[in-house]
Amino acid sequence: MFRFAVRAALLAALPTTLAFAQAPLPADGGDAASWDARFQSTYVWQRKSAMRSPYAGPHSLSAERERSHSFTATAALGWQPRPGTELWLNPEMAAGVPLSSLTGLGGFTNGEMARSSGPDPKLYRARLFLRQTLNLGGEADAVEAGMNQFALRTTQRRLSVMAGNFAVTDLFDANAYSHDPRTQFLNWSLVTHGAWDFAADARGYTWGAAVEARDGDWALRAGRFLQPREPNGQALDRRIGVHYGDQIELQHDHEWAGQPGALRLLAFRNRARMARYEDALALSAASGSVPDLNAVRDGERIKHGWGLALEQQLHPDLGFFARASASDGATETYAFTEIDRSLSAGLLLRGSAWNRGQDTLGLALARNGLSGPHRGYLAAGGLGFFLGDGQLRYGAERVAEVFYNLQLLPQATLGLDWQHIANPGYNADRGPARFIGLRLHLEL
Repeated sequence: MFRFAVRAALLAALPTTLAFAQAPLPADGGDAASWDARFQSTYVWQRKSAMRSPYAGPHSLSAERERSHSFTATAALGWQPRPGTELWLNPEMAAGVPLSSLTGLGGFTNGEMARSSGPDPKLYRARLFLRQTLNLGGEADAVEAGMNQFALRTTQRRLSVMAGNFAVTDLFDANAYSHDPRTQFLNWSLVTHGAWDFAADARGYTWGAAVEARDGDWALRAGRFLQPREPNGQALDRRIGVHYGDQIELQHDHEWAGQPGALRLLAFRNRARMARYEDALALSAASGSVPDLNAVRDGERIKHGWGLALEQQLHPDLGFFARASASDGATETYAFTEIDRSLSAGLLLRGSAWNRGQDTLGLALARNGLSGPHRGYLAAGGLGFFLGDGQLRYGAERVAEVFYNLQLLPQATLGLDWQHIANPGYNADRGPARFIGLRLHLEL
């Protein structure tokens, strides 16, 4: 049923749509911009204080004081041969040294840290995609220019098709107040739904196609994307009809007390060669060995889940967001992080009240959890891709993050970030863990 819904949204509407669609007009009513070039660079430095740790395993967050850094530089090069048709290329460079080899947490502290990062800068293609936007009529509307987006003057009823190499989160769960770790919250469980195991390579990108249909206050998105060949791997499995990540998202825009907001409901369904926690535990009990996911990764499995997200402007300078998400928790984490349940909420405040209207203050909380089989696997000494203390006295992982972005120049911000994580890695015997960080962001 889920596959039918996604395919219907992706394919069935296209013939009728194309028969009546018109390309959007240029944003200013004149000639559309043919080319666009933008650039961003972000450096994040973090330090973890020493923490309580009565025991540790191979994938534990270190008890010692640590330092970490990451760096990304991205160019967005766009070509628009006609209004509404866009081709974007993003060359990107990244480097980084993670805390504890990027293990020991569900909600990692730096959303800019790719799983494939190393100390030496690597240049790669992050995105190469085509977007076609088609008018379907209705009142006039506009899409503002931005990174990987030409300005468009279009209509409130429209269809956009996006295909190629990009991140699933470029289109889905686009929350205005907590979505971009380069300018907003850094923690992985705050940048999107923590339990959403979306398809991606180790850098966070994939190949696929998605469609977005808008009609006034309503929007519907659906897409299918390539999964990695192995859990959290860099190489992608090209057999999109066999192994894939599907998602569908319904959005409703609204006004509350005269302020704009949006509510989004997301469902996802993944099919890949994944291992089940209960299978690993059963084999362990039969053989008297430590459970091992690698020993039971022997066939295709289905993983599904959902996410509910709210964004609400409370004042022109103040915005609120909240998310709830859950996966079935039966299979291993395949492409994101080890979170099976997550609740998060936060506020974003511009500094107009203290005459710093371009500065931003953010405060957010998250509570992450694991399914019963996932807990049992870790308690028995099993290792996940990110977690494994050798044993486990379970406790929900609780994240608090506060940041302040100081506008240095129109193109540059300096951010100070503080995070506190209770029960790191869902282990009540460890922590709490405390982190401070600096973020320098440049955008041209």
